[in-house]
Amino acid sequence: MHEHHSARSTDVRSTDARPTPPRSPHVTLAPSRAAQILSRPLSLNGLTVPNRIVMAPMTRQFSPGGIPGENVASYYARRAAAGVGLIVTEGTYIGHESAGQSDSIPRFHGEEQLAGWAKVAEAVHAAGGKIVPQLWHIGMVRSAGEPPFAEAPAVGPSGLRINGTAGEGKEMTQADLDDVIAAFAEAAAAAERIGFDGVELHGAHGYLIDQFFWEGTNRRTDAYGGDLVARTKFATEIVAAVRAAVSPDFPILFRYSQWKQEAYDARLAETPEELGALLTPLAEAGVDAFHASTRRYWLPEFEGSDLNLAGWTKKLTGKPTITVGSVGLDGGDFLRSFAGEGAQAASLDNLLDRLERDEFDLVAVGRALLQDPEWAAKVLDGRLGELGAYEAASLRSLS
Repeated sequence: MHEHHSARSTDVRSTDARPTPPRSPHVTLAPSRAAQILSRPLSLNGLTVPNRIVMAPMTRQFSPGGIPGENVASYYARRAAAGVGLIVTEGTYIGHESAGQSDSIPRFHGEEQLAGWAKVAEAVHAAGGKIVPQLWHIGMVRSAGEPPFAEAPAVGPSGLRINGTAGEGKEMTQADLDDVIAAFAEAAAAAERIGFDGVELHGAHGYLIDQFFWEGTNRRTDAYGGDLVARTKFATEIVAAVRAAVSPDFPILFRYSQWKQEAYDARLAETPEELGALLTPLAEAGVDAFHASTRRYWLPEFEGSDLNLAGWTKKLTGKPTITVGSVGLDGGDFLRSFAGEGAQAASLDNLLDRLERDEFDLVAVGRALLQDPEWAAKVLDGRLGELGAYEAASLRSLS
């Protein structure tokens, strides 16, 4: 599951947390305020998003052969019809043999796969929404012998797993790097060609791009390794290649995180200065908006400020940002809630306060929207008392 594998997260940095939002499913927030703040349109390069609600990317594995079918199109269209302004699809594998490890996760290459995605985009547009695919390469997370290309090795910056141990893979050569960069660019060009509204590049959660960011997995001694700025080279080359492959006004979103699966306390940046050093090259390469992935949006990112990760990202880059992390849910444990213990609907007051003062620009909703396709409509219509608890059973179907 993703908000990519955030499903399995626990928060080890909660000692300086702001108070957990209330657990009551009966929210007393005035409906008009929610509608007023969330219904504002926003421009992302050449795209106008009709409101501030985003569907977060969540892996579902309902695409046999990597082909999204009518059920996938209907799944996304239902949420667009209910008022989600921008949909970020589940992660989709780019056209590189080592990109993934499931034949049920959709791919963003191949004639049948792209034909399926074209129908998804058409269905979302017919329902009044906007949609971008999330382009994904999992890198050293891959296990040997897994489909869709069982003979392909896992690849990464230094052939290391998230925990720093040697995996059953290899360090990427320059040819490997060039192939992956080209595959991201080709997927982005395909997205524009078949009618999507932009693309999101998955640079978070310990997958390939993030493996280059993190010194624990990037031990390279060439131009792609070294200090934090040097470790952004691979990502910036991907962004630049994507920017060159699509129209100038076609939005590029970039998702990143401090945490990684199996390393939930990891931090790429310990200070705002370090975060700025990481993000500035990406912004200069052509990122139009950053999707800052956290597990609880209300946690401050650095000591001495209430700004969360999306807030700091906007302050440091001047780019629009998307916040994400237990939006619409209480502060219950991620791991337990995905295992089946419900997480109650929570107050949106804190979220709206932050949006109103422009700490960030868009709000990505994951589990709450997975549980209830009508979540956006209920919030925008003021039917907040109808919001229910998240239950893990929602993972088992494309409801």
